[in-house]
Amino acid sequence: MTTTTIRLPSAQPPGTVLGTAPDIGESADAYRATGGYGTDTGPDELLAHLDASGLRGRGGAGFPAAVKLRSVRDHGHRGNQGEPGGRPVVVANGEEGEPGSAKDRWLLRARPHLVLDGLVRAAAITGAVRGFVYLSDPAAGESVRRALAEHPPPLPVEIVETDHTYVAGEETAVVRRIDGGPALPAAKPPRPFEQGVGGAPTLVSNVETLARIALTAARPDLRLDIARGTLVTLSGGPAGAVLTEVPYGIPLRALASRYGVPDAAGALMGGLFGGLVDARALDLPLEPGALTAADTALGCGAIRFLAPGACPVTCAADAAAHLAAESARQCGLCVSGTSAVGDALAALAAGTAGPDTAERLDRWSRGLRGRGACGLLDAAAGLAGSLLRAFPGHVRSHLAAPCPVCAAAAPAEGSHRLTVAVPEIADPRTAASPAPLPGPLPVPLSSPRPAPPQSPLPALKGTP
Repeated sequence: MTTTTIRLPSAQPPGTVLGTAPDIGESADAYRATGGYGTDTGPDELLAHLDASGLRGRGGAGFPAAVKLRSVRDHGHRGNQGEPGGRPVVVANGEEGEPGSAKDRWLLRARPHLVLDGLVRAAAITGAVRGFVYLSDPAAGESVRRALAEHPPPLPVEIVETDHTYVAGEETAVVRRIDGGPALPAAKPPRPFEQGVGGAPTLVSNVETLARIALTAARPDLRLDIARGTLVTLSGGPAGAVLTEVPYGIPLRALASRYGVPDAAGALMGGLFGGLVDARALDLPLEPGALTAADTALGCGAIRFLAPGACPVTCAADAAAHLAAESARQCGLCVSGTSAVGDALAALAAGTAGPDTAERLDRWSRGLRGRGACGLLDAAAGLAGSLLRAFPGHVRSHLAAPCPVCAAAAPAEGSHRLTVAVPEIADPRTAASPAPLPGPLPVPLSSPRPAPPQSPLPALKGTP
């Protein structure tokens, strides 16, 4: 497992999720001293600020936060008028399934009051009468319990723990687990905002999203900066993983350069969901719309750079094996599809793939999307397609002869290579003074204009 350090931006403006001492757990007194738990911004005013800022969810899908809040509120109103359902429920989703991401667990360990403040404000907007914090990390659970005792919220908030799996954080899996069932995705519709916990309209919101809601309430004058800043977990470089906060618009290449992979050959984007991109795509800005237009994704903000000499086939095989192992095994096509993609990429990495492997990967990349109960099958299909688009030469060379880089990478360590650890957080009750952090990550705080989408990457010869 790769160790993870925290790097502050070269300038640390107010309104950041990292705060000023991200390596020390924040107490209630310290949080209130920064304007937390204030009462100046009411729920209707806050919703208007979130609308105006365009804040997107940080769980992976990037859905507009204000739209989601309003949908839960409106369905709650229908329940008050006698329609099926009940008073809304709000959930802080801290179950971080992506192996390359550490931001959500860090946030619950280091700044639980920021998350709880956001949860309470989401409850006020939606009219919710109950709240839950959903997680699998024991250290995060201990931190949240301590925060609830320090500053009891105005509505009952319960911690629900689950086993750590890739699909456990999917919103319908969250609802099923809170209702006492397994943390497995359910068929949709209905979606949680229509019928969630106990049948009530339910907001399932990523913990970083809630943190940015709380920051907006404290500093509405900074709403645009808050909405356009994001936590990212960067890995793949020689110094281990890095957790930092950057603005939308910074080029991926600048992140790679500042992080320590100036000659990156590409990246695995968005955790596992954004697939692989080559070096040309590193000129794209870190901005959800621009990345989506280029057929990749920001996702949860986890980016694994491919260092010079690293093999993208090894990376793809590692990711596909992880997805196959993490299948919920309740959709037959997902079980067979993820296994088939994983086996084909493993054979490609081992130098034992048949001549039709590229054709089969291409067919699966187009035919498997949208056919599972959650996004896991989509991630496997997208991964296969992205390897063919971004690195066709590598695929051809692996079909022709074994790859020495892949041969040196033990397959059993594939998931281990992708996994990053949560940064060390000091207990606020025993930390006498802030521990020194690594040097700042010198990235620009201004957001350059998004680059135009890249032209299609070359197709692999011989595939449809």
